[in-house]
Amino acid sequence: MLNQKTATLSHVQIEVIDTLIGFEEEEKIRNKQQASKRLLAARRAIEAHREEVRLSKEIDREAWFDDI
Repeated sequence: MLNQKTATLSHVQIEVIDTLIGFEEEEKIRNKQQASKRLLAARRAIEAHREEVRLSKEIDREAWFDDI
């Protein structure tokens, strides 16, 4: 049945369908890349925050020893 429907499609229709499928695939790839970029940015932000917290604790400890 699918072969009969495909046989009735013109060359232009087939190209349009292929283009739409290609566009959808490109859109999926773009969405994955954007999600990866967001995830990487979130990881970097978390790492930066943790480093800031760790460094602020170290600075506080050093300042405390300076007062003694």
